[in-house]
Amino acid sequence: MSIALIVLAAGKGTRMQSDLPKVLHKIAHAPMLWHAMRAGSVLEPEHSIVVAGHGADLVEVSAKDFDPEAQVVLQSEQLGTAHAVAQAKPALDGFEGDALVLYGDTPFIRQETLEAMAEARAQNDVVVLGFEAADPGRYGRLVTDGEELMRIVEFKDASPQERNITLCNSGVIAAKSDVLFDLIDAVENNNASGEYYLTDIVAIARSRGLSASVVRCDEAETLGVNSRAELATAESLFQTRARAELVENGVSLLAPDSVYLSWDTVIGRDAEVEQNVVFGPDVTVESGARIRAFSHLEGAHVSRGAVVGPYARLRPGAELAEDTHVGNFVEIKNAQLHQGAKANHLTYIGDAEIGEKTNIGAGTITCNYDGVFKHKTTIGKQAFIGSNTMLVAPVTIGNDAMTASGSVVTSDVPDGAMALARAKQVNKEGFATKLFAMLRAKKAKKQAQND
Repeated sequence: MSIALIVLAAGKGTRMQSDLPKVLHKIAHAPMLWHAMRAGSVLEPEHSIVVAGHGADLVEVSAKDFDPEAQVVLQSEQLGTAHAVAQAKPALDGFEGDALVLYGDTPFIRQETLEAMAEARAQNDVVVLGFEAADPGRYGRLVTDGEELMRIVEFKDASPQERNITLCNSGVIAAKSDVLFDLIDAVENNNASGEYYLTDIVAIARSRGLSASVVRCDEAETLGVNSRAELATAESLFQTRARAELVENGVSLLAPDSVYLSWDTVIGRDAEVEQNVVFGPDVTVESGARIRAFSHLEGAHVSRGAVVGPYARLRPGAELAEDTHVGNFVEIKNAQLHQGAKANHLTYIGDAEIGEKTNIGAGTITCNYDGVFKHKTTIGKQAFIGSNTMLVAPVTIGNDAMTASGSVVTSDVPDGAMALARAKQVNKEGFATKLFAMLRAKKAKKQAQND
């Protein structure tokens, strides 16, 4: 059965104290909305519809950044969850598959849970995702009779007996698309909040002789984010889960709690990550690579056997081939290091291509920016770049070539040649002794005046 996702993302998120729509606040460098859309994407939906309201223009841009095929519809007035879902009806006109309602501020629903909901939907008209709450608080309660779900009651409208129920509503619901919208059409707003509750469709379905059931999940999957404090809790939960998954898949984390991952970080088995490493978006580390302490990676690819750090920074476009070394206080940006190349100390390599087995000496800088345009530095195979070399791009250093320490290289260096580009040293005999004497006399005179 084909599936349509309906992701509710219209809330303002007043408790966030922010001008940014709530669902665009980030967890692990990605908007919460992306986490929800990614969760639903495992079902390979035929349609992905995002219901936006506050900051709809920003939400639409973000949704389409994740999925260019996503449709964004507007809920101009926030009249409740049933009203929000109803805004997706025109976009699904003629669609005969199932509809799954997710929430842009509930980012941690697992693939296995959604697959279980899809399987349960094949046997029931309406399926609701529920969880046993340690502290049910103000969650809606799921009223069941054996394995059958009879109705959902909101906390505000629940009786004292119903409030004692610990099986709670996550808000996630699946039903056949046309059935879902037929049920929503029958929802009324005669409740304590005067809103159209999506949860009311269960009782309406039962009154029509339709079946309803519950799929249970861990409470942590249903975590909703409504405040900065809850956003911090969500970040911590994501990091804990992501670290555990890496370790389970064969990655060595020497101090797991100090490693911070992005939502899309990929690390291969037998890779090793030392303490206090931060991964920004779009990083892949292949099997057997080593990321040493206090390094920061973003938009980078690190191949098998490469070593990065300690205290290294890889910026977007950094491409490290097998057995490369990027050492302490080295920054790589939009540059490719071919197999066996090394830059071990105090170096900036930007907009460059470094050949196989080339060694970059300490203090080397590719001077890639002229204030308007970026220019490329190309260094061949098995070259040796002396310490403190300035490579003023655009410039090419040939295979087996060399630059002398302290050179400012502004012209191409042929294969096998050495570039010596520094001022001739001149020694002035006795000048230092005279200069120091003069300076010390001035200092003594100034101190005497102050006394």
